[in-house]
Amino acid sequence: MPASPDPAHPRAPSAAPARPGASGARRALTVLGALLAALLCALGAGASPAAAHAALTGTDPARDAVLQRAPERVTLTFSEGVLLSDDSVRVLDPRGERVDDGKPAHVAGRSSTATVGLRSGLPEGTFTVAWQAVSEDSHPVGGAFTFSIGAPSKTSVVLPSAEPDETVSALYGIARYAAYGGFVLLVGGCVFAGHCHANRGVRRVAATGWGTLFGATVALLLLRGPYTSNGRGLGAAFDLGLVRDVLDTKPGTALLCRLLLLAAAAVCVAVLFGSYAPAGDGRARGAAGQPARHARGGGRTPAAGPALAGRTDLAWSVGVGGTLVAGGLAATWALAEHASVGIQRALAVPVDIVHLLAVAVWLGGLTALLVALRTEARLPRLAVRRFSRLAFGSVVALVATGLYQSWRQVGSWHALTDTEYGRWLLVKVGLVVLLVGVAGLSRRWTSQLDTARDTARDTTPATRGAATKPKTEAQAKAAPEARPEAEPEPRSKPKPEPRAAAKAEAKAKTGGKAKTGAKAGGKTGSKAADGGARAAQLARQRAAVSAARTRRERDADPTRSGLRRSVAVETGVAVVLLAVTTVLTGTQPGRAETEQEAAGQSVATGPVSLSIPYNTGARNGRGTAEVTLDPGRSGDNTFHAYLTNPAGKPADVPELKASLTLRERGIGPLGISLNRISAGHWSATGVQLPMPGDWQLSLTVRTSDIDQVTETDTLKVGP
Repeated sequence: MPASPDPAHPRAPSAAPARPGASGARRALTVLGALLAALLCALGAGASPAAAHAALTGTDPARDAVLQRAPERVTLTFSEGVLLSDDSVRVLDPRGERVDDGKPAHVAGRSSTATVGLRSGLPEGTFTVAWQAVSEDSHPVGGAFTFSIGAPSKTSVVLPSAEPDETVSALYGIARYAAYGGFVLLVGGCVFAGHCHANRGVRRVAATGWGTLFGATVALLLLRGPYTSNGRGLGAAFDLGLVRDVLDTKPGTALLCRLLLLAAAAVCVAVLFGSYAPAGDGRARGAAGQPARHARGGGRTPAAGPALAGRTDLAWSVGVGGTLVAGGLAATWALAEHASVGIQRALAVPVDIVHLLAVAVWLGGLTALLVALRTEARLPRLAVRRFSRLAFGSVVALVATGLYQSWRQVGSWHALTDTEYGRWLLVKVGLVVLLVGVAGLSRRWTSQLDTARDTARDTTPATRGAATKPKTEAQAKAAPEARPEAEPEPRSKPKPEPRAAAKAEAKAKTGGKAKTGAKAGGKTGSKAADGGARAAQLARQRAAVSAARTRRERDADPTRSGLRRSVAVETGVAVVLLAVTTVLTGTQPGRAETEQEAAGQSVATGPVSLSIPYNTGARNGRGTAEVTLDPGRSGDNTFHAYLTNPAGKPADVPELKASLTLRERGIGPLGISLNRISAGHWSATGVQLPMPGDWQLSLTVRTSDIDQVTETDTLKVGP
């Protein structure tokens, strides 16, 4: 960084900053294009199924199944592990009363299952299964389905909402964003102070990050209970029993560990900035360990450099300790969210930690750099260059880890465009490209600092030569006009009258008149008070003049002004990028959504049943056909049809025909060769269905030589 010009000499004109060349712009575009191409190639690679956000993949009894007898229990199967509570699985009869034993548990210790026992003596009718749980990546999930015993019936059950309270959900989202923002400011501010430059503004950035992260973590801990317990309002946030239940879960443990790590982070921040004394302190020592030097305004400014410079032993200790604490803070997210579930967990967790640290160093450092550029007229060139190199390394780590995370969470090209997670990821990629482009412009402005320094160095000998020549009388008169505007000199302070003070003191000692002594003391105290007020006013004037001079110097340098504007744009884009990242962490990944859609075609794990009423129009032509397809999946199946009359007794008919058609694929109709087993019971084996889907069943019932009817319904066939 070029030294500040001496106020005794006229300032040499600085060369105008050179505009970035076209070749540099082409290189930047080439790099951005390569990054995009690498991302698209990674997203196009196929992979085995995985999930983050639990998806319901199977139920027993099957969804909409009609059973001949009551089951002993209800079992659910998920795509990943889930956390259960007493209300995780509820079974309600047609009147809306609970018929489960209230003790949901995992099957054989498998966390991806949930089962609950049912009471004996259940009546016939339609039963509702309402479930809610917390997936391993800390997101609440829920839903409901029905099954029937004997025959379907009307039900008075109102299905509960699977969404948390709107106010709680909004506050929880805000707290999550604040937590990410606080982490970015804390880590980025400390790294910038330790590696690049330290001043009051940078210290405030780190302190603000610590306070924001601490407050957001406490808020998340309180809101976690009502957020995952559907139907709970904001008042449940202060339910100590609910808070205790949260602490027993993996997300709650992660939040508690984050609070403990923040205590250690406070120590690191105190040590890091403890060696930095504020400007104007006569005892201050510069960041480089040297005595503070005088500024032009008469105040003191610290020597340029990072915090703890010159104290290698302490710097290494704080660096190692701070790195461990920062990594631990990042791990509280990685071990409780998307990285902790799905494929390649052992690799995904450390990759996610590196990704979070890279984001914090880059975006948090940007904020610290912007604050430093606004608060200092002459931010050291070396500090800017150091951060430029640091940001480049962070971007490389960010892109490398982001590519892996994108492949792992999206998995396929169509999921990138057809799922909500994929579309948000495209928005994030676009913002990162924009941010890298603006960062390239900032690096151009940073390179101009060298040009400005070389120009100033070239003009320095001429200035020095002119300064060593003897001044003429005219030059001496003109010299004050060439000097920069100086701050107003304070008027001389009124000096206390030594004679009056001595006289008053003598009178006090010798027991003079009390009245005369009181008057003299009052005058002296009044003069001292006036002098103190005047000194405070002059100090405020000096501070205002110094601040105005700092702003003029800052704005007069076109290179630093351009750098400051580009860094401000980077910071604005970073704020939006952080918001999109927060949304992404709360959105079901494309890979899991694709798997859930595939499983949603049929979550049945048992026979598929239908109840089809019919009426041929003849006497004794009314009845019901109970149809069962076992196991209800693509491949080989067994077909059963039970016909009953309105009285519930078997209805024997002369002929029954059935066929299946998959209209969306143009398959069928596939005829089913039925055999009469007994009165009202018809069956067929070896019913081959080539693929899953919604198959249309056509059932033709003939009750006499001329009376028959064909009824249709849909059978959901699983994979």
